[in-house]
Amino acid sequence: MTTKRLTPMDAMFLYGETPQTMMHVGGLLPFTPAPDAPEDFLRALVREIHTETAVQRPWNMKLKTPGFLLNPAHQWVEDPDFDITYHVRRSALPHPGDERELGILVSRLHSHPLDLTRPPWEMHLIEGLEGGRFALYVKFHHALVDGYSAIQLLNRSMSPDPSSRSEQMFFAVPPPKRERSASTGKSSPLADVGAVLSRAVNVTKSVPDLAMSIVKLQLRRDGEFKHLVSSHEAPHSVLNSKIGRNRRFATQQYDISRLTAAAKAGGATLNDVVLTICGGGLRRFLGEQGQLGEKPLVAFLPVNVRPKGDVGGGNAVGAILSTMGTDVADPVERLGVIARSTRQAKDQLVNLPQESILAYSALLMAPAGTQILAAMTGLKTPMPFTFNLCVSNVPGPREVLYFRGARLEADYPVSIPIHGMALNITCQSYGGTLCFGFIGDRDALPSLQRLAVYTGEELARLEAELGLAAPPEATATKAPATKAAPAKAAATKAPQKRAASKATAKRATTERTPAKRTTKKATP
Repeated sequence: MTTKRLTPMDAMFLYGETPQTMMHVGGLLPFTPAPDAPEDFLRALVREIHTETAVQRPWNMKLKTPGFLLNPAHQWVEDPDFDITYHVRRSALPHPGDERELGILVSRLHSHPLDLTRPPWEMHLIEGLEGGRFALYVKFHHALVDGYSAIQLLNRSMSPDPSSRSEQMFFAVPPPKRERSASTGKSSPLADVGAVLSRAVNVTKSVPDLAMSIVKLQLRRDGEFKHLVSSHEAPHSVLNSKIGRNRRFATQQYDISRLTAAAKAGGATLNDVVLTICGGGLRRFLGEQGQLGEKPLVAFLPVNVRPKGDVGGGNAVGAILSTMGTDVADPVERLGVIARSTRQAKDQLVNLPQESILAYSALLMAPAGTQILAAMTGLKTPMPFTFNLCVSNVPGPREVLYFRGARLEADYPVSIPIHGMALNITCQSYGGTLCFGFIGDRDALPSLQRLAVYTGEELARLEAELGLAAPPEATATKAPATKAAPAKAAATKAPQKRAASKATAKRATTERTPAKRTTKKATP
């Protein structure tokens, strides 16, 4: 029987699994069907999957000891009783099947834990969207596959050719040969010893660089390192509350060309622009609730340290900290503050090998245990926190993809909030756009869709202040709230004498996914 050991980082996602902090991630993928698609396309696809599909690794593997999540020697083993009908399900939206109904369904599906006695993943084929469109919602445990690996595996199941009709679902695509041989457990003992010694040498060589990075991070707070955020600077925030099991989900999608143009004009990176518009959105969102403090919020940013070309499962993720600039009203000034913060944070990792980056990240994030414990118990602590939220950017496919002629419109990531971090913002690039997924605790963050709308308005403000003209197609799509009135999507007037722009967000949703068009406003 094929087995695979979990890495310590993989196992950490099992250790963190509770009824409130479910450690699964997912994706929402809306499709436009092929012009020649039959009316029973989804019904036939589900029937084919249930009767003819051979599921490949890692999607047919389950935990050997699912009842002992704290097992330090966890293993994945093939499930001899694998039941594809449990993992692949068909759903239909209630009439009229609009975007809002889709988002509500996804929010509810993401609020349910995975069955860890089975291979920990599910896929829901959702039909009934207006215009004959359909969507896939996929979720899987983070201990099985990280987001980067899942995207690579998913991409391999689609085609850039709209005329192709031979694509198979991601779980039916065999893994790459290199990953397949690595999972059999038949590697040479000498090779294993050599790999361990090589890693030990790399870590030993990097000890001085690692030590200097830690000193710069925690002790040197002036001069050239004054913009480096340490692990004890985040303010207490409503984002650091205890969470329940229920979620809210909102989305946004922007042309990458807009973000890169703003980054170039501001002397920053695309990721800096993402943080800037999210920071501006949070400044307004929390300010309206009377929850915006004087100190800037701090985000932790996952950093992929997987070797180039590695598309295997498991996790290989480091972390850095950055200010969100929520104390800065002007978007251009906020961009500059964030760019300096992220630049100095990334400089700490430049000379470190993978093992040392993971060690640095562990030391950086270790004090976060205090805020998690405080959130879980309700105890007050005067100590600053490590971070307030997570903002992640995962590279996706650059070209538009198709599944049996159906065009993938977007790929919205659905991530993980935890106790002490009620909001997670994850972005993924796709076909020249950047898709945002905002996932938050339902009780801690009411009207989460407003945050999604505000990021679009902040992008328009940033473009205006930089003297950039937003493309004419960047019109707003209003997002109806579940319990509250929809936020007004209008560009904020620039406070200074920089060029004005009337552009607004390309699209935003409240617990929903937009199509590549303007949707009709639904009644909340």
